[in-house]
Amino acid sequence: MMVMLMATVPMDESVGRVGRKFSAVSPYRRSEPPPPAHCVLLCPTFVSVDLQSDFEHPTVCASADSLIEHFASERARMRNPLRNPHHEPRVSADQRREATPAAVLIPIVVRDSGLTLLLTRRHENISYAGHICFPGGRVDPGDTGPVETALREAHEEVALSPANVQVIGELGDYVSHSGFRIHPVVGLVRCLGTLQAAEGEVEEILEFPLDHVLDSSSYRLRGSTWSEASAHFYIAYQGAIVAGPTVSMMMGFYEELLHTHATSA
Repeated sequence: MMVMLMATVPMDESVGRVGRKFSAVSPYRRSEPPPPAHCVLLCPTFVSVDLQSDFEHPTVCASADSLIEHFASERARMRNPLRNPHHEPRVSADQRREATPAAVLIPIVVRDSGLTLLLTRRHENISYAGHICFPGGRVDPGDTGPVETALREAHEEVALSPANVQVIGELGDYVSHSGFRIHPVVGLVRCLGTLQAAEGEVEEILEFPLDHVLDSSSYRLRGSTWSEASAHFYIAYQGAIVAGPTVSMMMGFYEELLHTHATSA
């Protein structure tokens, strides 16, 4: 089961996918994508446009070794709650207290060509169809903690073996408007094995280059022409668009790495 998303943005059918490196065809894809949907964030009677972003940071230069070093640091062990970067009402104290515990795995794939983030697109027959997110879901009563939840869900959703994941750390919680307290678990994957999208749950498996995710110019702020009071961030790569809590966690991961990593303009 996946953690539900909230924001929607325009979606495109040209996507970089796992298997054939960012090719137009994926061996893990179960069916052809639905027609491109152009969804307005606020109200369909208003025009949705990109606004001036207030998310501006130096680019982070990360490697597998630097990530391991970061999560061994005092800073990383603090696990400060991740902020909501979107321009929207904040989650209330009551909502935070009542939020359902959940966990996601942030799988960082170690390739000769560089590091990538593994993501999934939700199946067209389930809620929030087409949304792209990290593998994850609710913490089950039998789980020993969020690490077990994240690894279990990744195995259930894409057949990623827990034995192939080197858990290197955890981020602070992110509380979503959809009522989840999401605990991100970060893991290095040096051997993917044979991945398989879960029938009826995962539409396809994708990868985003980590250097794209750790470049603030990759993030766009989407809002309406009539007001900038409500706007939401998204990040795109080869037509695939990530929004909602998932992009919030990407941005929070980025901001955490800024404390320990070398940067470039």
